[in-house]
Amino acid sequence: MVSMYFFKKYKERIFVIAVVAILIITIGLTSNRVESMSKFESLIGGVLSPLNKVANSIKHGVNDVFSSVSATFSAKEENEQLKDEIKRLESENRDLRNIIGKSDYLMKELELLENTEYDLLKAEVIGKEPNNWFDVFTIDRGIRDGVKIGDTVIQAVEVENKIYQEGLVGRVVDVGDNWAKVVSILDENNSVAFKIVRTQDGGIISGNIGNTVEGFLFDYEAEVIIGDLIYTSGLGGVYQKDIYIGEIKEVIENKEELTKKIIVEPAVNFKKIYNVYIIRG
Repeated sequence: MVSMYFFKKYKERIFVIAVVAILIITIGLTSNRVESMSKFESLIGGVLSPLNKVANSIKHGVNDVFSSVSATFSAKEENEQLKDEIKRLESENRDLRNIIGKSDYLMKELELLENTEYDLLKAEVIGKEPNNWFDVFTIDRGIRDGVKIGDTVIQAVEVENKIYQEGLVGRVVDVGDNWAKVVSILDENNSVAFKIVRTQDGGIISGNIGNTVEGFLFDYEAEVIIGDLIYTSGLGGVYQKDIYIGEIKEVIENKEELTKKIIVEPAVNFKKIYNVYIIRG
């Protein structure tokens, strides 16, 4: 009876005390569990941490390898592109040097074509004898272009300051469908009848072994001086008349034989011939 009375009298306090006790026990258990979990997780973390480091290291290593391979291929491609660009620039540079080197030559051609009275056919030199001089050479024009044996071959030359004329190169001696062979005035078997412009005195010149042009005057008494200009006379019909040959550089008299010999500097540079013109008709 006393117990029932005590319980009824203090039941509210007993309930509160019980609830508090349950909370304290629950908190203690939770704390122990958390502590246990923390120790477990710490243990697992200690085991996995080195593995993570190894995995990360492998991952970075693989990435570095792929990056290195990619960079290598990219550098190789860029290198090939640079090589192609260098080749293109070198080709352009060669073309420009070629044009610059021929600028004077091309200017002479342009001036000649604007002032010539002849029907000219342009031809390119495609072959020559194995020496430094163009005494015999081949051009890329032939029968199909109307070229004939005996045609006079010329090149643009400057006679005086800014005055350009036809300079004698030689004549066609053989011809095919699309080619022709030219013998120049340097050849010792090629004789050219000439006249001195200043006096109209005439003679014959031809080439010799030393690749110079020499000749003699028909008249021993003819007046001739160094610096006189000579042109084709047309005598014999071998060459077109009035084509500029060159300038007299030396006069040699032989009184015993009554001959007057001349040394001529040709107007054409026979070490550099790229293109020539054939006089048609």
